Amino acid sequence: MAKQQDQVTRAARRAAFIDGLPVAILAPVALALGSDPDQSTAQKAWWIAATAVFTLAVAWVLLRAFRRADEYLRKIQLESMAIAFAAVLAALQVAAVLDAAGVVQLHQIAQLILIGGVAIWLAIADLRIRLQR
Repeated sequence: MAKQQDQVTRAARRAAFIDGLPVAILAPVALALGSDPDQSTAQKAWWIAATAVFTLAVAWVLLRAFRRADEYLRKIQLESMAIAFAAVLAALQVAAVLDAAGVVQLHQIAQLILIGGVAIWLAIADLRIRLQR
């Protein structure tokens, strides 16, 4: 029974990895494309397109993950998302204050904060799932 459960877990992780690969690739691409403050129209179009595709990829991964999960895993995911959402809101607020003070420009770190929020969400969810077993 344990061997079968390990295979199911391995297959689920493999599916999540395959689904999440476009997100992991598109995040740094969108970040790199949007990091130049003096962009031409073509560069802005590429950045907007990469960001849109990244957003759709994240939505697709979330949809597939929620469809695969049972009630307990859905609860863990939603709670992890709530914690990450709060962290992103707090970080954006701090960044806005620093931008107003002239310390750092908000547009330079906003994408990093959002990507960090996704990383926080995934790390918390993974740790909670691993520690519950």
